[in-house]
Amino acid sequence: MGFLDISHVSKAYGSVQVLHEVDISVEEGEFIVLVGPSGCGKSTLMNMIAGLEPITTGDISIRGRLMNGVHPSKRNIAMVFQSYALYPNMTVAQNMTFGLEMHGVPKAERDRLLADVARLLQIDHLLERKPGHLSGGQRQRVAMGRALVRNPDVFLFDEPLSNLDAKLRVDMRTEIKKLHQKLGTTIVYVTHDQIEALTLSTRIAVMNKGYIQQLGTPKEIYDTPANLFVATFMGSPAMNILPATIKVRDGVAFAEIADAQGRLQSLQFSQKNLASWDGKEILLGIRPEAITDIDGADRKSQNIQRFSNVVTVIEPAGSDTFVTMTVSGRDVVARMRADASVAARDRFEFAVNMDKAVVFDPKTEARIPG
Repeated sequence: MGFLDISHVSKAYGSVQVLHEVDISVEEGEFIVLVGPSGCGKSTLMNMIAGLEPITTGDISIRGRLMNGVHPSKRNIAMVFQSYALYPNMTVAQNMTFGLEMHGVPKAERDRLLADVARLLQIDHLLERKPGHLSGGQRQRVAMGRALVRNPDVFLFDEPLSNLDAKLRVDMRTEIKKLHQKLGTTIVYVTHDQIEALTLSTRIAVMNKGYIQQLGTPKEIYDTPANLFVATFMGSPAMNILPATIKVRDGVAFAEIADAQGRLQSLQFSQKNLASWDGKEILLGIRPEAITDIDGADRKSQNIQRFSNVVTVIEPAGSDTFVTMTVSGRDVVARMRADASVAARDRFEFAVNMDKAVVFDPKTEARIPG
């Protein structure tokens, strides 16, 4: 049994089922991120953990105590909202300690907790200001501080960075990560941003259409996606997905793909279990960073395959250069070094790291284990 247990939890609004038999066991101190597109059910699940939505079927427990039907105020959880939800007529200090006051915490204890948390979040110089005089990042720190002073069992973050600009999102992401490392708190975090999910979490639950598609570490989710949805949703740029035919020669499997002129080329698989797929169609998944120039190829890889193709688009991006080409009728993106010598409309010899390739069944869209 975990610190927070979500067991066979479903949610329906009348005849509309929005969550289907969700099972997640969260250990104390974990940082679990629920990620998925809008409407996938992640915020609904968060609200059920908080007690803001009733459970249709299943159980939610915290510290072994069943939470079904328990009022939100009795769950010892704290929630940080997307909208900050600060009282505009109260100062920062009053916003942060209002919940403690409502729970009857003595003033001396409130003042001590306020001082500790304000110092931790570096907002002690803002305590007498009102929310209208704060920046977006400062308001988010206050919202986090209001949660921290309560010392709850579980912190719930509901898309807390979505109202911030791009740079501030990165800065606050780092602050949340440092805060978790320092305090070791148990966090459930909802986002539609897969970069937030990969950088913040100890584990990720990828959701779609009310189902958990995959639950695993960021490395597991990124390197060995369970299905086509996870592969294309997680990662930026997205994983390249190519229709290919498997050919087996002397027990070794190859992916047969076509270059921009329609000429077939073969890439040898690292996987050893594809002999039974000889002659069958598959979907080949390769991350952009696994396609580069020969000099930039991963020297630790045991299986670098060469693929010659015509370059269609070059996109310099500072530290990287993104190169687009056409393979098997689809645009494919390669991620190369900033100083890679490559030009549009030229034929270029790419290095493909087949140790990083994953294979999907086009009928079920599930990954074929390697």
